[in-house]
Amino acid sequence: MHLAKRPTYNEIIIIVFELQQEVKLLKEKNKQLKEEIHFLKQKKDSNNSSIPPSKDENRLRSTKSLRKTSDKKPGGQPGHQGKTLEMTDNPDEIIEIKPDYCQCCGESLHDLPCQKEESRQILDIPPIKAIFTEYQVFSKKCKCGHTTISNFPQGINYPIGYGENIEGLIGYFYARQYIPFARMQEIFNNVFNINISEGGIHCLLNRFADKVSPVYETIKERVQNSKVVGSDETGAKVNGKSHWFWTWQTQKLTYIAHSENRGIDTIKTHFPSGFPKSILVSDAWKPQLKTPAQFHQCCLSHLQRNIKYLNELYKENKWGNSFLKLLYESLELKQNMANQDYHGQNHERAKIIERFDQLLLEPPDKKYKKLYTFYKRILKDRMHIFTFLFIQEVPPDNNASERAIRNIKVKQKISGQFKINMAAQNFAKIRSVIDTTIKNGLNVLEGLSLLSKFGLQSN
Repeated sequence: MHLAKRPTYNEIIIIVFELQQEVKLLKEKNKQLKEEIHFLKQKKDSNNSSIPPSKDENRLRSTKSLRKTSDKKPGGQPGHQGKTLEMTDNPDEIIEIKPDYCQCCGESLHDLPCQKEESRQILDIPPIKAIFTEYQVFSKKCKCGHTTISNFPQGINYPIGYGENIEGLIGYFYARQYIPFARMQEIFNNVFNINISEGGIHCLLNRFADKVSPVYETIKERVQNSKVVGSDETGAKVNGKSHWFWTWQTQKLTYIAHSENRGIDTIKTHFPSGFPKSILVSDAWKPQLKTPAQFHQCCLSHLQRNIKYLNELYKENKWGNSFLKLLYESLELKQNMANQDYHGQNHERAKIIERFDQLLLEPPDKKYKKLYTFYKRILKDRMHIFTFLFIQEVPPDNNASERAIRNIKVKQKISGQFKINMAAQNFAKIRSVIDTTIKNGLNVLEGLSLLSKFGLQSN
C-alpha cells in the first residue's frame, strides 16, 4: 500500500493562485450576468425607446405618453368645425311624389293643385362606364397634286391605349391606397368595366413614374433650398433583401428616395452639397449629423424615450431625472414663446441653457454604464439639442419626417415587399408628389391626372 504523495509548498502556492484566479473570473462573470439580468428585466418598448409599437411584446399594457396631461376634455374642442352630409340646392334629378287620392274619403286628387311640404335627398354614384374616344386623321389632296395627312396628337401612338385619368388613377391606387396589382386589376374589371392585365398596370405605372420625374426633381431642389428640413429613414424589403427609404421634407414639400444602404453615401448621392442654407432636423443618426448644414436639431422625442428607459433602469440616479425635467421645461417654453422672444435676450431660455451646461459639468456615476454612454452622446451633440429655442421655425422633434416615411411600412404591410428596384423607385417618386400635393391642400387624384396629361404634352 502506497500513500499519496503530499504536494510541496511551491505546488500548494500554485494551486492556491490558480484557485484565486478562477474565483476572480467567476466573480466577474457573476457580476456581468447580474447586469444582463437587470437589463433584461427592464425591457425596452415603444414608450421608452425607438422600438415601434408593433414590436412591443405585450401591447395590451397601458401606454405611457411622453406628453403631460392637459385640462382639455376628450373629443372635439370648442370652436371645432364639424362636418356632416348636407343637401344640395341643385340636385341632378328631382322626383315629385304627389298624392293621387284622399286618404280619408278616397276621392281622386289628380286635377287639384299641390303644395310642396318636404324634400329629402339621396346621394349616390351612377354606374361607371368607360369612355372610348376615337381620333380620326384625314387626308387632303392639294391642287399641286400632293396629299397631306394630318397627325395624331402626342401620346396617341397605338391603335388603342389608356388615357391619362386611368394612368393617374393607377398611380393613386399604387402609392396612396397601397392596393396590390391583382386587386387593382379586379377593381378596374369589376368597378370600371375596363379589361386590363397586371402587366398592363405595371407598364402604365412605369410610364406615369417617368412623367412625374421632372416634378420629383423640382421637389428635391426646393427642399435643398428650404430654411428647415427634416430627415428620416426606414428599412424595406426589395426582392428579399434589406433596402432603405429616406425622406427629406418641409412643411410644404416631401422628397422620398429609395437606396440600398443606410449610410452617408445615400445622402451624398441625392444632396452632394448637403444643406448649407438649412437647419437639418433628424433623429441624430450619425450620417444625418455628418451632413453639412447651417445648424442641426436632434429630435427631443427620441431623447425623452431614451432617458426615460435609463431612468427606469437606474431608478436611483438623479442626472437622468434632471435631464428629462429640463427637456419637458424646454418644450413648455417653446409653446409659450412669441415671435419677439427668439430675438435678443430671453431669460427663460438662458436659464435652461445654463442648467444644461451645469448638467454636462456634473456627469452621472460611471457605474451606470448605459446612462454614462448616453451622457457622452449628449456631450458630443450638445450644440444640436436646443436649436429650436433660438429659431422659431425649427420644431423640437422629428415627428413630421417619421410621418413622411411611415407610409413605406404601411405599403409593405398591405401589399408585401417590392419585387424589383424600379418598383421601389417608382413608389418613392409618386409618393413624393402625392405627399407634396396633400401638404399644399390640393386634390391628389386631380393632381396626378393633370401630371399624366402634362407628361403626354411634354413627350
